[in-house]
Amino acid sequence: MRPIRLLLVDDHPLFRRGLRALLGQAPHLQVCGEAGDVGEALRHLREADADVILLDNHLPGVRGVEAIGTLREAAPSASILMLTVSEEAEDLAAALRAGADGYLLKTTELDQLCDAVERVVAGDSVISPPMLNKLVTLMRQPEPAMAEPSCRDGARAVASVEPVAGDTPSAPPAPAPAPPSALEALSEREREILALIARGQSNKMIARALDIAETTVKIHVQHILRKLHVTSRVQAAVVAVNHGLG
Repeated sequence: MRPIRLLLVDDHPLFRRGLRALLGQAPHLQVCGEAGDVGEALRHLREADADVILLDNHLPGVRGVEAIGTLREAAPSASILMLTVSEEAEDLAAALRAGADGYLLKTTELDQLCDAVERVVAGDSVISPPMLNKLVTLMRQPEPAMAEPSCRDGARAVASVEPVAGDTPSAPPAPAPAPPSALEALSEREREILALIARGQSNKMIARALDIAETTVKIHVQHILRKLHVTSRVQAAVVAVNHGLG
């Protein structure tokens, strides 16, 4: 069975590079290309087939939601999964109206992102739970503020990604490279755990590898996120990859 082919569309090169390295660790996923804008994405789609397009909303020239139709025409069989920092209900509604197969926040954990990719390929639509709540609120307003979401192939929107602790509306579009002082603030054990996070290992796997309790790993992870000024393991892993850890 061939791996699921992914096209990353995001205007932050460091985020793309880190995410590509992380996704590349999953044997069933393969990044077939990356693009910083819609034009570059279209060129990639002409050269190689993609099963899933991971699309940021904040792109130069044209917003991601405005490009969904164009990308759909270029790759009719590809699923389009928004991966963005925008927590605006209007952006979610616009993405669903345009035909996106899912809407995830960039604070989504790596294993949950991989699961979401598999789900959209299987025909489901996925929405980060915090955004699903906002969508429900929007749809319950007396005057319809949006059209019925048009998930492709009639797939039902489901909250298939677990909420991420520490999600905040002001989460950055991509973790800025942590200054050397931030990495130096990590203890030797924390750097060891960060390297394992960058390899895609879960808390349970890390605990087994280091022969420590899983609760101890969780505490270390919380300290790592705080010291690196990030809000999720994915963002921490991107920082690690960009600094040669993992």
